[in-house]
Amino acid sequence: MRHIISILMENEAGALSRVAGLFSARGYNIESLTVAPTEDATLSRMTIVTRGSEEVIEQIVKQLNKLIDVVKILDLSDGSHIERELMLVKVRAFGKDREEMKRMADIFRGRIIDVTEKTYTIELTGPGTKLDAFIEAIDAAAILETVRTGASGIGRGERILKV
Repeated sequence: MRHIISILMENEAGALSRVAGLFSARGYNIESLTVAPTEDATLSRMTIVTRGSEEVIEQIVKQLNKLIDVVKILDLSDGSHIERELMLVKVRAFGKDREEMKRMADIFRGRIIDVTEKTYTIELTGPGTKLDAFIEAIDAAAILETVRTGASGIGRGERILKV
């Protein structure tokens, strides 16, 4: 099962390396990882997407809690949460295909953020399934380059990750 684990950790050099090392040493895979400072400059929030049985996820959380840099952990998948991802995709857009690419960006509520004579760069945000659907909806030969951030998530309502 897919899990989104959100970690509040000290904003220190090597903290990311220790978390990645924990996954690597135990043979767990990280599907995506995002990390950035929080409103408190001494803390960072890391969001890890991984897959595993309940027992495997429980073991990952226990091991993460043992790391000195980790302040608090929340498995967002255990409750109601909001998840978003950002994708930038550069596509061929010339001739008759230009209007079709613009129409597809509009349908998926994307924004064209760069325009050249032969390309568009489109920015899309939303759940990973929406971004996957956009990629499937356009001609694969039109895609020149794709960049995705991986998931970021936050609990809904009163469910927060804070010290």
